[in-house]
Amino acid sequence: QVQLVESGGGLVQAGGSLRLSCAVSGRTLSTYAMGWFRQAPGKEREFVAAINWSGTNTYYADAVKGRFTISRDNAKNTVYLQMNGLKPEDTAVYYCATIYYGDYDPRRYNNWGQGTQVTVSS
Repeated sequence: QVQLVESGGGLVQAGGSLRLSCAVSGRTLSTYAMGWFRQAPGKEREFVAAINWSGTNTYYADAVKGRFTISRDNAKNTVYLQMNGLKPEDTAVYYCATIYYGDYDPRRYNNWGQGTQVTVSS
């Protein structure tokens, strides 16, 4: 079983930046495509960004395209989400997950970390 630990969240003003990290253990990270998802209060979990196993392909939700960048360091077993130009509507708990690249429905996955809270003030 893969273990996932997200970190790097916090409170930031609108327009600010944060870098989230997802540390993966239990299996070799390079085996997996990875995704970031988020869940705002009262809303369903939604897809944010994905990266294939080698890092050569990425995909983003329209809401974050051009502002967020997903990357990975397989040697460090870590996936990152650089978030720039943050907006209050980005406020959510952010989760990473091992995924099938191309399948971004969070209901397909059931192995999640504890998440990291991102709060963007206006």
